[in-house]
Amino acid sequence: MRGHSLACFLLPQSRLRWDNHTYHFTLSDGVQAMKKRTGIGLLAVLLVVSVSAFFGYREWSVPYGSAREEALALMPSDASAILFVDFSELRQAAFIAQFYAWAPKPQTDADYAQFVKETGFDYERHLDRIAIAILRHGQDSALFAIVNGKFDLQRISAYALKDGASAKVGGREIFSVPLNGTAKKISFAFLKNDRIAVTNDADLTALLNAKKPSDEVSEWRARFERLAGSPVFAVFRQDAAVGTTLAAQAPGGLRSPQLSTLLDQLQWITLAGKPENNLLRVVAEGECTAETTARQLADVMNGVVILAEGGLNEPKVRQQLDPAMHEAYMELLKSADVSKIDRGDTKSVRLVFEITPAFLKAARQVPPVVPDSGPSKRLPGKVATPRKGHT
Repeated sequence: MRGHSLACFLLPQSRLRWDNHTYHFTLSDGVQAMKKRTGIGLLAVLLVVSVSAFFGYREWSVPYGSAREEALALMPSDASAILFVDFSELRQAAFIAQFYAWAPKPQTDADYAQFVKETGFDYERHLDRIAIAILRHGQDSALFAIVNGKFDLQRISAYALKDGASAKVGGREIFSVPLNGTAKKISFAFLKNDRIAVTNDADLTALLNAKKPSDEVSEWRARFERLAGSPVFAVFRQDAAVGTTLAAQAPGGLRSPQLSTLLDQLQWITLAGKPENNLLRVVAEGECTAETTARQLADVMNGVVILAEGGLNEPKVRQQLDPAMHEAYMELLKSADVSKIDRGDTKSVRLVFEITPAFLKAARQVPPVVPDSGPSKRLPGKVATPRKGHT
């Protein structure tokens, strides 16, 4: 079970499942509970996705600066998604403390407890930041990550070598550890005393030495720069039916085939979260090249928000809802702001909303039922402009 423990320490509060060489990520019980119980689940999914974690390492031809910039500069340019979480910054946020207090506590994992005892590494105290890439190989995927933290190199190496092996490749020691006693492995290497590169791909060395086209590097870098103020974010480069996937995750009342079709036409999707005092501001943005697509997407997203507000205010729904719960959901929806942004070559639609402690409390209760946003209903629209401070 050592490979499982190593993977879990890199993916805090997560569970791993491997089927047919495809990686499946299942969120912890606490986050799953929020997904299942939140009546405006489409918005909650955006938050959940933005906090998810995967893997990556590569040197980009950009100057090194802060630890954050270094981690992002090491990401592979051919990734289909890159995610980043700065745990050291998040630990200082008042909202995150309230989120941990709200979330159901996961059961103690005996394997992970043994891992902490033998290595001295506890992600809650020692994990500083993680930058992650998802790499597509046909129908399968591989994960590749840079993890920064306070590591005891000798103890972690000794732990890995109990069931695994190591080899010197290109002057670097590569550790390979079987996953759950199978032929599948995870590989990692210490790049610095406080930095580890990890992958479940077949060849970590090839990933470390891969060349990166300058045009792809520039595209990723432009999105990273826009997200410079966010301690947690995800950037997706469209290469699959993201809209269809999100639609399948959303509750029935918020599923919109029209929205799914429009999301599938986006070239880039970014999700970011930034704690501000006792709330979390979440920003989701989709980029495309067609003005028509951007305009339609803005109208549909505005319509979904308006329909949800109307559904919450229906007499039957209000009778069934606790007043505090109704107020929390309405507060979230009223904070939602949809705007269009013209950057010349690309057109973007941005959704901003705020998660508050009141919403977290309400999310534990039975979700309200909101009206369907299917094709039979005409979605209302509203004209919106970018919020001040968002670019």
